[in-house]
Amino acid sequence: MERETKSQIKILLVDDETDIIEFLTYNLKKEGYNVFSESSGKDAIKTAQKILPDLIVLDIMMPEMDGIETCNIIRQIPVLESTSIIFLTARSEDYSQIAGFDAGADDFIAKPISPKVFVKKINALLKRLKKVNSNSEVKSIIEFENLIIDKENHIVVYNGNEIVLPKKEFNLLFMLASFPEKIFSRDEIYSKVWGNDVIVGDRTIDVHIRKIREKTDEKFIKTVKGVGYKFSFKNKKSV
Repeated sequence: MERETKSQIKILLVDDETDIIEFLTYNLKKEGYNVFSESSGKDAIKTAQKILPDLIVLDIMMPEMDGIETCNIIRQIPVLESTSIIFLTARSEDYSQIAGFDAGADDFIAKPISPKVFVKKINALLKRLKKVNSNSEVKSIIEFENLIIDKENHIVVYNGNEIVLPKKEFNLLFMLASFPEKIFSRDEIYSKVWGNDVIVGDRTIDVHIRKIREKTDEKFIKTVKGVGYKFSFKNKKSV
């Protein structure tokens, strides 16, 4: 990704700690990105609707409105549907990550973090997004009787009801459903859904699989102990 391209990419930083904002802003601008910042969730929501950022780096622990609530609200705003969100947090407990993914987060970055690692993670995420966007014209619909997965429109319909899935959950479900009965190892899933350059927690896949099962049906995604996961269903149709 060239510097001219990066200058067109808008990143919104949200953190109530001034030194963190200054640190992240400096390193992202040095890399060539177009950087904006806010110190509260409420202001971040207003700014995000004005600038339509490609990426929001959002702190979890903030006064008045924390990152989880802020993320939930952002995910309900149509014009920000394609905006990616990374949580910046010093908390590593499973429950905070689960809450973050439930709210629609794409990834987590733990504090403290070195400038090189931080920029590398941002570059890797945006590189993946560029690949996804370049393939957005491809039409692909998978049907399994009472389950429809429409990749072009990012829609999942189960038993006649539209199911809302965050981006990573949708991509994971679509990947597995595209190859019924094929067993995907955890490494394969990490590589195809998150990318090789992105570091995620050990429970990330498990959390996403659990949420997909809760929203659809446990029978679709099977756990193959010691190996990985597979999608299992009869009468597949592809369009």
